[in-house]
Amino acid sequence: MLFIKNGIINTVTNGIIQGDILIENGKIIEIGADIVAPLDVEVIDVNGSLIFPGFIDAHTHLGLWEDGMGVEGADGNEETDPITPHLNPIDGINPMERSFEEARNGGITSACSTPGSANVMGGQCIAIKTVGRRIDKMIIKNPVASKIAFGENPKSCYGQEEKAPQTRMAIAAMLRETLKEAEQYLEDIRLHEEDDENEKPDYDMKMESLLPVLNREIPFKVHAHRADDMFTAIRIAKEFNLKLTLDHCTEGHLIVEDLVEEEYPVIVGPSLSERSKIELRNLTFDTAGVLSNAGMQVSLTTDHPVVPLHYLPVCAGIAVKHGMDSKKAIEAITINPAKTLGIDNRVGSIEVGKDADIVIWDNNPLEIQSNVMYTIIDGKVVYRKQG
Repeated sequence: MLFIKNGIINTVTNGIIQGDILIENGKIIEIGADIVAPLDVEVIDVNGSLIFPGFIDAHTHLGLWEDGMGVEGADGNEETDPITPHLNPIDGINPMERSFEEARNGGITSACSTPGSANVMGGQCIAIKTVGRRIDKMIIKNPVASKIAFGENPKSCYGQEEKAPQTRMAIAAMLRETLKEAEQYLEDIRLHEEDDENEKPDYDMKMESLLPVLNREIPFKVHAHRADDMFTAIRIAKEFNLKLTLDHCTEGHLIVEDLVEEEYPVIVGPSLSERSKIELRNLTFDTAGVLSNAGMQVSLTTDHPVVPLHYLPVCAGIAVKHGMDSKKAIEAITINPAKTLGIDNRVGSIEVGKDADIVIWDNNPLEIQSNVMYTIIDGKVVYRKQG
Protein backbone atom coordinates (compact mmCIF):
# COMPACT_ATOMS: atom_id res chain seq x y z
CA MET A 1 0.00 0.00 0.00
CA LEU A 2 1.00 3.62 -0.54
CA PHE A 3 -0.29 6.64 1.36
CA ILE A 4 0.17 10.15 -0.07
CA LYS A 5 -0.70 12.76 2.52
CA ASN A 6 -0.98 16.53 2.93
CA GLY A 7 -1.41 17.36 -0.73
CA ILE A 8 -3.47 19.74 -2.82
CA ILE A 9 -5.18 17.22 -5.09
CA ASN A 10 -6.45 18.31 -8.50
CA THR A 11 -8.81 15.45 -9.26
CA VAL A 12 -9.64 17.06 -12.66
CA THR A 13 -13.19 15.67 -12.61
CA ASN A 14 -14.26 16.45 -9.03
CA GLY A 15 -12.49 19.69 -8.21
CA ILE A 16 -9.55 20.35 -5.90
CA ILE A 17 -9.25 18.61 -2.54
CA GLN A 18 -6.80 19.24 0.26
CA GLY A 19 -5.97 15.90 1.75
CA ASP A 20 -4.67 12.40 1.20
CA ILE A 21 -4.75 9.48 -1.23
CA LEU A 22 -4.63 5.83 -0.23
CA ILE A 23 -3.46 3.31 -2.84
CA GLU A 24 -3.65 -0.48 -2.80
CA ASN A 25 -2.80 -3.03 -5.52
CA GLY A 26 -2.16 -0.27 -8.03
CA LYS A 27 -5.58 1.35 -7.56
CA ILE A 28 -6.84 4.42 -5.73
CA ILE A 29 -9.04 3.20 -2.87
CA GLU A 30 -9.65 6.40 -0.90
CA ILE A 31 -9.35 10.16 -1.35
CA GLY A 32 -10.07 12.79 1.27
CA ALA A 33 -8.99 14.71 4.33
CA ASP A 34 -7.63 13.01 7.45
CA ILE A 35 -7.64 9.47 6.07
CA VAL A 36 -6.59 6.92 8.67
CA ALA A 37 -4.00 4.76 6.96
CA PRO A 38 -2.83 1.29 8.04
CA LEU A 39 0.28 1.24 10.23
CA ASP A 40 2.45 -0.68 7.75
CA VAL A 41 1.75 1.55 4.74
CA GLU A 42 4.50 3.39 2.83
CA VAL A 43 3.98 7.12 3.38
CA ILE A 44 4.83 10.06 1.13
CA ASP A 45 4.22 13.37 2.93
CA VAL A 46 4.10 16.00 0.17
CA ASN A 47 3.75 18.95 2.58
CA GLY A 48 1.19 20.90 0.57
CA SER A 49 2.58 20.15 -2.89
CA LEU A 50 0.33 19.88 -5.95
CA ILE A 51 -0.98 16.47 -6.96
CA PHE A 52 -2.27 15.76 -10.47
CA PRO A 53 -3.28 12.67 -12.39
CA GLY A 54 -0.56 11.43 -14.72
CA PHE A 55 -0.56 13.29 -18.02
CA ILE A 56 -1.62 11.58 -21.25
CA ASP A 57 -0.74 12.21 -24.89
CA ALA A 58 -3.38 10.87 -27.28
CA HIS A 59 -1.17 10.89 -30.39
CA THR A 60 2.48 9.84 -30.34
CA HIS A 61 4.88 7.47 -32.05
CA LEU A 62 6.50 6.54 -28.77
CA GLY A 63 8.95 3.67 -29.13
CA LEU A 64 8.47 3.43 -32.90
CA TRP A 65 11.12 6.03 -33.76
CA GLU A 66 13.99 5.59 -31.37
CA ASP A 67 15.88 8.60 -30.10
CA GLY A 68 19.19 9.36 -31.80
CA MET A 69 18.85 6.59 -34.39
CA GLY A 70 18.25 6.42 -38.11
CA VAL A 71 16.66 3.61 -40.08
CA GLU A 72 17.77 1.07 -37.46
CA GLY A 73 15.25 2.50 -34.99
CA ALA A 74 12.56 3.64 -37.43
CA ASP A 75 9.61 1.25 -37.22
CA GLY A 76 6.60 3.53 -37.66
CA ASN A 77 5.97 3.51 -41.42
CA GLU A 78 5.74 0.44 -43.65
CA GLU A 79 6.31 2.30 -46.92
CA THR A 80 5.69 -0.64 -49.24
CA ASP A 81 1.89 -0.59 -49.37
CA PRO A 82 -0.43 2.41 -48.79
CA ILE A 83 -3.09 0.15 -47.23
CA THR A 84 -1.78 -1.56 -44.08
CA PRO A 85 -4.61 -1.44 -41.49
CA HIS A 86 -3.48 -4.76 -39.99
CA LEU A 87 -0.18 -3.50 -38.57
CA ASN A 88 0.06 -2.98 -34.81
CA PRO A 89 2.65 -0.99 -32.81
CA ILE A 90 2.95 -3.76 -30.24
CA ASP A 91 5.30 -5.44 -32.69
CA GLY A 92 7.42 -2.34 -33.29
CA ILE A 93 7.72 -0.51 -29.96
CA ASN A 94 10.98 -0.69 -28.04
CA PRO A 95 10.07 0.11 -24.39
CA MET A 96 13.78 0.26 -23.50
CA GLU A 97 14.10 3.42 -25.59
CA ARG A 98 15.12 6.33 -23.37
CA SER A 99 12.15 8.52 -24.32
CA PHE A 100 10.02 6.38 -21.99
CA GLU A 101 12.16 7.35 -19.01
CA GLU A 102 12.16 11.02 -20.02
CA ALA A 103 8.38 10.89 -20.38
CA ARG A 104 7.65 9.49 -16.95
CA ASN A 105 10.25 11.77 -15.35
CA GLY A 106 8.29 14.63 -16.92
CA GLY A 107 4.96 13.47 -15.53
CA ILE A 108 3.65 11.61 -18.59
CA THR A 109 2.24 8.27 -17.48
CA SER A 110 0.22 7.15 -20.53
CA ALA A 111 0.35 7.63 -24.28
CA CYS A 112 -1.23 6.42 -27.46
CA SER A 113 1.40 5.09 -29.81
CA THR A 114 0.39 5.04 -33.45
CA PRO A 115 1.92 4.17 -36.82
CA GLY A 116 3.12 7.08 -38.92
CA SER A 117 1.25 8.88 -41.67
CA ALA A 118 3.03 7.67 -44.79
CA ASN A 119 0.21 5.26 -45.59
CA VAL A 120 -3.43 5.96 -46.29
CA MET A 121 -4.18 3.26 -43.74
CA GLY A 122 -1.21 2.93 -41.43
CA GLY A 123 -2.34 0.40 -38.86
CA GLN A 124 -3.86 0.11 -35.41
CA CYS A 125 -3.09 2.33 -32.41
CA ILE A 126 -2.50 1.28 -28.81
CA ALA A 127 -2.66 2.99 -25.41
CA ILE A 128 0.24 2.17 -23.10
CA LYS A 129 1.83 3.12 -19.81
CA THR A 130 5.27 4.73 -19.97
CA VAL A 131 6.96 2.26 -17.64
CA GLY A 132 8.00 -1.34 -18.24
CA ARG A 133 10.42 -3.62 -20.00
CA ARG A 134 7.91 -5.71 -21.92
CA ILE A 135 5.30 -3.93 -24.05
CA ASP A 136 2.73 -6.72 -23.50
CA LYS A 137 2.56 -5.75 -19.81
CA MET A 138 2.33 -1.99 -20.50
CA ILE A 139 -0.85 -1.99 -22.57
CA ILE A 140 -3.96 -0.21 -21.33
CA LYS A 141 -6.04 -0.99 -24.41
CA ASN A 142 -5.23 -2.47 -27.80
CA PRO A 143 -6.44 -1.31 -30.22
CA VAL A 144 -7.84 2.12 -29.34
CA ALA A 145 -8.09 3.37 -32.93
CA SER A 146 -7.13 2.73 -36.54
CA LYS A 147 -4.78 5.21 -38.20
CA ILE A 148 -5.58 6.87 -41.54
CA ALA A 149 -3.81 9.79 -43.20
CA PHE A 150 -4.69 12.55 -45.62
CA GLY A 151 -2.72 15.18 -47.47
CA GLU A 152 0.95 15.64 -48.14
CA ASN A 153 2.39 12.64 -46.32
CA PRO A 154 0.86 9.76 -48.31
CA LYS A 155 1.06 11.85 -51.50
CA SER A 156 4.77 12.52 -51.07
CA CYS A 157 5.55 8.95 -50.07
CA TYR A 158 3.93 7.20 -53.02
CA GLY A 159 3.50 9.92 -55.62
CA GLN A 160 7.23 10.22 -56.25
CA GLU A 161 7.32 6.50 -57.03
CA GLU A 162 4.56 6.87 -59.63
CA LYS A 163 2.25 4.80 -57.45
CA ALA A 164 -1.14 5.68 -56.00
CA PRO A 165 -1.96 7.87 -54.22
CA GLN A 166 -0.61 10.90 -56.02
CA THR A 167 -3.66 13.05 -55.29
CA ARG A 168 -6.15 13.71 -52.51
CA MET A 169 -8.78 12.16 -54.77
CA ALA A 170 -6.86 8.90 -54.80
CA ILE A 171 -6.46 8.91 -51.01
CA ALA A 172 -10.21 9.20 -50.56
CA ALA A 173 -10.92 6.62 -53.27
CA MET A 174 -8.55 4.09 -51.71
CA LEU A 175 -10.21 4.56 -48.33
CA ARG A 176 -13.67 4.05 -49.80
CA GLU A 177 -12.60 1.03 -51.82
CA THR A 178 -11.04 -0.67 -48.79
CA LEU A 179 -14.00 0.14 -46.56
CA LYS A 180 -16.41 -1.29 -49.14
CA GLU A 181 -14.36 -4.49 -49.20
CA ALA A 182 -14.43 -4.60 -45.40
CA GLU A 183 -18.19 -4.07 -45.35
CA GLN A 184 -18.67 -6.99 -47.75
CA TYR A 185 -16.32 -9.15 -45.68
CA LEU A 186 -18.34 -8.34 -42.55
CA GLU A 187 -21.63 -9.04 -44.34
CA ASP A 188 -20.34 -12.42 -45.56
CA ILE A 189 -19.36 -13.32 -41.99
CA ARG A 190 -22.82 -12.38 -40.74
CA LEU A 191 -24.56 -14.37 -43.46
CA HIS A 192 -22.46 -17.43 -42.58
CA GLU A 193 -23.29 -17.03 -38.87
CA GLU A 194 -27.01 -16.81 -39.69
CA ASP A 195 -26.90 -19.83 -41.97
CA ASP A 196 -23.81 -22.02 -42.21
CA GLU A 197 -24.84 -23.02 -45.72
CA ASN A 198 -23.59 -19.59 -46.73
CA GLU A 199 -19.86 -19.80 -47.43
CA LYS A 200 -17.61 -18.27 -44.81
CA PRO A 201 -15.11 -15.83 -46.34
CA ASP A 202 -11.45 -16.75 -46.35
CA TYR A 203 -9.58 -15.14 -43.49
CA ASP A 204 -8.24 -11.70 -44.48
CA MET A 205 -6.03 -10.01 -41.89
CA LYS A 206 -6.52 -6.54 -43.34
CA MET A 207 -10.30 -6.87 -43.36
CA GLU A 208 -10.35 -8.38 -39.87
CA SER A 209 -8.45 -5.39 -38.50
CA LEU A 210 -11.14 -3.04 -39.84
CA LEU A 211 -14.09 -4.85 -38.22
CA PRO A 212 -13.80 -2.88 -34.92
CA VAL A 213 -13.97 0.31 -36.99
CA LEU A 214 -17.04 -0.78 -38.93
CA ASN A 215 -18.68 -1.93 -35.68
CA ARG A 216 -17.98 1.50 -34.12
CA GLU A 217 -15.92 -0.09 -31.35
CA ILE A 218 -12.94 2.15 -32.14
CA PRO A 219 -12.56 5.32 -34.24
CA PHE A 220 -10.43 6.16 -37.20
CA LYS A 221 -7.55 8.31 -35.95
CA VAL A 222 -7.32 10.88 -38.74
CA HIS A 223 -4.02 12.56 -39.64
CA ALA A 224 -5.26 15.83 -41.15
CA HIS A 225 -3.79 19.32 -41.07
CA ARG A 226 -5.80 21.14 -43.75
CA ALA A 227 -9.46 22.04 -43.42
CA ASP A 228 -10.41 20.31 -46.67
CA ASP A 229 -8.77 17.07 -45.53
CA MET A 230 -10.76 17.16 -42.28
CA PHE A 231 -13.96 17.65 -44.26
CA THR A 232 -13.09 14.70 -46.51
CA ALA A 233 -12.53 12.52 -43.45
CA ILE A 234 -15.89 13.59 -42.03
CA ARG A 235 -17.59 12.98 -45.38
CA ILE A 236 -16.27 9.41 -45.53
CA ALA A 237 -17.10 8.79 -41.86
CA LYS A 238 -20.72 9.74 -42.51
CA GLU A 239 -20.89 7.55 -45.61
CA PHE A 240 -19.82 4.50 -43.60
CA ASN A 241 -21.23 5.50 -40.16
CA LEU A 242 -17.81 5.56 -38.49
CA LYS A 243 -16.34 7.20 -35.40
CA LEU A 244 -13.46 9.68 -35.86
CA THR A 245 -10.91 11.69 -33.99
CA LEU A 246 -9.38 14.61 -35.87
CA ASP A 247 -5.66 14.57 -35.08
CA HIS A 248 -3.37 17.58 -35.63
CA CYS A 249 -6.33 19.74 -36.69
CA THR A 250 -3.88 22.48 -37.67
CA GLU A 251 -6.47 24.61 -39.48
CA GLY A 252 -9.20 23.88 -36.95
CA HIS A 253 -9.39 27.51 -35.86
CA LEU A 254 -10.38 28.43 -39.44
CA ILE A 255 -13.42 26.11 -39.44
CA VAL A 256 -14.44 26.19 -35.79
CA GLU A 257 -18.19 26.53 -36.46
CA ASP A 258 -18.19 23.43 -38.68
CA LEU A 259 -16.18 21.38 -36.19
CA VAL A 260 -18.50 22.37 -33.34
CA GLU A 261 -21.44 21.26 -35.47
CA GLU A 262 -19.85 17.87 -36.25
CA GLU A 263 -18.85 17.15 -32.59
CA TYR A 264 -15.84 14.92 -33.28
CA PRO A 265 -13.07 14.98 -30.65
CA VAL A 266 -9.96 16.90 -31.75
CA ILE A 267 -6.31 16.35 -30.87
CA VAL A 268 -4.37 19.54 -31.55
CA GLY A 269 -0.65 19.72 -32.27
CA PRO A 270 2.24 19.51 -32.48
CA SER A 271 2.23 23.29 -32.17
CA LEU A 272 5.74 23.65 -30.74
CA SER A 273 7.36 22.94 -34.11
CA GLU A 274 8.35 24.59 -37.36
CA ARG A 275 6.13 24.96 -40.42
CA SER A 276 8.04 22.21 -42.18
CA LYS A 277 5.58 21.70 -45.04
CA ILE A 278 2.96 23.62 -46.99
CA GLU A 279 -0.05 22.27 -45.10
CA LEU A 280 1.37 23.73 -41.87
CA ARG A 281 1.33 27.32 -43.13
CA ASN A 282 -1.54 28.16 -40.74
CA LEU A 283 0.09 26.53 -37.71
CA THR A 284 -0.56 28.53 -34.53
CA PHE A 285 -0.81 27.94 -30.80
CA ASP A 286 -4.19 29.74 -30.93
CA THR A 287 -5.99 26.68 -32.32
CA ALA A 288 -6.47 24.75 -29.06
CA GLY A 289 -7.90 27.75 -27.24
CA VAL A 290 -10.21 28.73 -30.09
CA LEU A 291 -11.69 25.22 -30.27
CA SER A 292 -11.85 24.74 -26.50
CA ASN A 293 -13.48 28.12 -25.93
CA ALA A 294 -16.11 27.09 -28.49
CA GLY A 295 -17.01 24.11 -26.30
CA MET A 296 -15.11 21.33 -28.05
CA GLN A 297 -13.40 18.37 -26.38
CA VAL A 298 -9.76 19.22 -27.07
CA SER A 299 -6.67 17.15 -26.38
CA LEU A 300 -3.10 18.32 -26.94
CA THR A 301 -0.34 16.31 -28.57
CA THR A 302 3.42 16.51 -28.94
CA ASP A 303 3.32 14.01 -31.84
CA HIS A 304 6.46 12.59 -30.23
CA PRO A 305 9.20 12.47 -31.48
CA VAL A 306 8.30 15.65 -33.42
CA VAL A 307 8.25 17.34 -30.00
CA PRO A 308 9.72 15.20 -27.18
CA LEU A 309 6.91 13.74 -25.10
CA HIS A 310 8.08 15.19 -21.78
CA TYR A 311 7.36 18.68 -23.14
CA LEU A 312 3.59 18.01 -23.16
CA PRO A 313 3.02 20.24 -20.08
CA VAL A 314 5.07 22.99 -21.76
CA CYS A 315 2.80 22.80 -24.81
CA ALA A 316 -0.22 23.09 -22.52
CA GLY A 317 1.30 26.12 -20.81
CA ILE A 318 1.95 27.85 -24.13
CA ALA A 319 -1.63 27.08 -25.20
CA VAL A 320 -2.81 28.93 -22.09
CA LYS A 321 -0.60 31.86 -23.02
CA HIS A 322 -2.40 31.89 -26.39
CA GLY A 323 -5.92 31.96 -25.00
CA MET A 324 -6.78 28.51 -23.67
CA ASP A 325 -8.35 28.39 -20.22
CA SER A 326 -5.87 26.85 -17.74
CA LYS A 327 -8.42 24.36 -16.39
CA LYS A 328 -9.22 23.26 -19.94
CA ALA A 329 -5.50 22.95 -20.69
CA ILE A 330 -5.11 20.48 -17.81
CA GLU A 331 -8.14 18.57 -19.07
CA ALA A 332 -6.52 18.50 -22.53
CA ILE A 333 -3.62 16.42 -21.17
CA THR A 334 -5.60 14.28 -18.70
CA ILE A 335 -9.30 13.41 -18.92
CA ASN A 336 -9.90 14.52 -22.52
CA PRO A 337 -7.28 12.24 -24.10
CA ALA A 338 -8.47 9.46 -21.79
CA LYS A 339 -12.04 9.90 -23.06
CA THR A 340 -10.90 10.20 -26.67
CA LEU A 341 -8.96 6.95 -26.39
CA GLY A 342 -11.72 5.18 -24.48
CA ILE A 343 -9.55 4.55 -21.41
CA ASP A 344 -11.13 7.06 -18.99
CA ASN A 345 -12.39 4.16 -16.85
CA ARG A 346 -8.77 3.67 -15.80
CA VAL A 347 -6.81 6.91 -16.21
CA GLY A 348 -7.17 10.65 -16.74
CA SER A 349 -8.36 11.74 -13.30
CA ILE A 350 -7.86 11.01 -9.61
CA GLU A 351 -10.88 8.95 -8.62
CA VAL A 352 -11.52 5.94 -6.42
CA GLY A 353 -11.20 2.75 -8.46
CA LYS A 354 -8.91 4.19 -11.13
CA ASP A 355 -5.28 3.30 -11.74
CA ALA A 356 -2.97 5.02 -9.29
CA ASP A 357 -1.16 7.08 -11.94
CA ILE A 358 -0.27 10.20 -9.97
CA VAL A 359 2.30 12.97 -10.32
CA ILE A 360 3.39 15.31 -7.54
CA TRP A 361 4.65 18.74 -8.63
CA ASP A 362 6.48 21.46 -6.73
CA ASN A 363 4.46 24.14 -8.56
CA ASN A 364 1.90 24.63 -11.32
CA PRO A 365 2.85 22.11 -14.06
CA LEU A 366 1.90 24.63 -16.74
CA GLU A 367 4.76 26.88 -15.59
CA ILE A 368 8.02 26.03 -17.31
CA GLN A 369 10.15 26.22 -14.15
CA SER A 370 8.01 23.66 -12.27
CA ASN A 371 9.47 20.27 -11.42
CA VAL A 372 8.11 16.77 -10.99
CA MET A 373 8.87 15.53 -7.49
CA TYR A 374 7.33 12.06 -7.81
CA THR A 375 5.81 10.06 -10.65
CA ILE A 376 3.68 7.11 -9.58
CA ILE A 377 2.36 4.56 -12.09
CA ASP A 378 0.06 1.73 -11.02
CA GLY A 379 0.78 2.63 -7.41
CA LYS A 380 4.57 2.34 -7.72
CA VAL A 381 7.02 5.22 -7.50
CA VAL A 382 8.85 5.20 -10.85
CA TYR A 383 10.58 8.58 -10.46
CA ARG A 384 11.71 10.58 -7.45
CA LYS A 385 13.46 13.92 -7.82
CA GLN A 386 16.89 13.93 -6.27
CA GLY A 387 18.24 16.83 -4.25
